[in-house]
Amino acid sequence: MVGYGSFGTIHLAMNKSTAALFVVKSAHTDAGRVALDNEVKILKSLSSSPYIVQCLGTEEEENNLNVFMEYMAGGSLADVAHKFGCGCRGSSSSSSSSSSSSSSLDEGLIRVYTREILLGLKHLHQHGIVHCDLKCKNVLLGSSGNIKLADFGCAKRVILMDSSSSSSSKGFKNNNNSSLLLSATTVVVVGGTPLWMAPEVLRNEMLDFAADIWSLGCTVIEMATGAPPWAGDHEVASNNNPMAAMLRIAHGGAVPHFPTHFSKEGLDFLTKCLEREPNNRSTAEELLNHPFVVSSSTIITRPFSSSHKVGYASSSPASVLEEVQSFEDTYFDLDDELESPRGNHFPTRNSFAHNDEPKGTAIILLRQQREDRPLASSSSGNNWITVRSG
Repeated sequence: MVGYGSFGTIHLAMNKSTAALFVVKSAHTDAGRVALDNEVKILKSLSSSPYIVQCLGTEEEENNLNVFMEYMAGGSLADVAHKFGCGCRGSSSSSSSSSSSSSSLDEGLIRVYTREILLGLKHLHQHGIVHCDLKCKNVLLGSSGNIKLADFGCAKRVILMDSSSSSSSKGFKNNNNSSLLLSATTVVVVGGTPLWMAPEVLRNEMLDFAADIWSLGCTVIEMATGAPPWAGDHEVASNNNPMAAMLRIAHGGAVPHFPTHFSKEGLDFLTKCLEREPNNRSTAEELLNHPFVVSSSTIITRPFSSSHKVGYASSSPASVLEEVQSFEDTYFDLDDELESPRGNHFPTRNSFAHNDEPKGTAIILLRQQREDRPLASSSSGNNWITVRSG
């Protein structure tokens, strides 16, 4: 089992005929099924992209929904930063609250990953989809180091309108190079991870593609500092009231602190992502032409094709079924337990069980199973088996 939580479980599985590895997400609750159904609909509506994780199919099993997903052997960007980062590096106002175990990535790597994230976002936005929960945990790596966007449980499809119908929202160019505008009546349901969410989303205003660009800026800060965005903001990091912290982000007029060690190109890139006015943010297509991601060092040749998989993994995949419900984790709900950027928990009503980091074991997985929690039963289908040891 790769992970478990209030929404269901994630297993690493093997195709009996081909021995190919893939991931099975299983929803056991109504809330889990809604999130998983949404992810399936979003992914099935997209054309194939090398920067978006693939949905391989679904299966109904009694009252459970099983979704088969592409297996990404390299774990998430959060895993990569933790394992290969160069130690905690501060923001322009970093505080002692940053975890000493945090790790940051080299700027050269950040440029490469940021470019590929942008290519994934461009693909989503051209199909009228806002990811709504972009962060390092939801960016997965293949065995060759290629990245794909994952976890579409919070994703939203927006209403696209011809430019002649409205002039109140920022437009973009689709594949046919025709101008499209977002509906000003798009309804926003709060979903995602608060510290990565755009101010206008926290204010429950119109949702558009600019929300993903804000989250991208926060994700770049996360890669560069090894800490969540806003960790260097004393008013957010030291606040024991989650609603007050969210109000600070939504209405305070500030932006997350930028990393002090970043290049001028990197700082300018962040400035274009983290404009508080969404209409002033650059689009994914515009950012793909920014010097931060177009230097020759960011255009690399992968040593392996995507068909060559190596036999290792860390905590792949990050998923809508991740168990930790916190201020730094997905599916913010006022009834969930929240966690501040300092790692302190905000005690609130908790409608779901809050456990430690999900730990599981499988043939090629590195995580160890908790001693005080039995491994979930190994469900299998006619053509696939769950892979696990013991």
